Amino acid sequence: MAMPGSQEDSSEGRFTGGNALELAAYQAGGVVSREIIKKKTGTVTVFAFDKGEGLSEHTAPFDALVHVLDGAAEITIGGTPHTVRKDELIVMPANVPHALQAVERFKMMLVMIREPAG
Repeated sequence: MAMPGSQEDSSEGRFTGGNALELAAYQAGGVVSREIIKKKTGTVTVFAFDKGEGLSEHTAPFDALVHVLDGAAEITIGGTPHTVRKDELIVMPANVPHALQAVERFKMMLVMIREPAG
């Protein structure tokens, strides 16, 4: 079933377009995610974080781009905190520890590109 403001190909059940802010709804005390694209070469996922929610420090083997859709968060990359707000972008480099904390309700689109081993 399509979310309000989004379009899905009914024969495939996959997202085909819509309002990015409506792809993941805020949930009190929680984190909501919706995967938009999942391929061997990468993923695109929209997240909605309630204030105070976050992701603990971790690393990923691939570069990731965060596009802030709403609100603000503190993203710590390699021990350096960065406050990012609506309409801003930040890159989380591969293999560098990073963490995220919503300083207010916060939505982001995460684009992860998987570079083939070579």
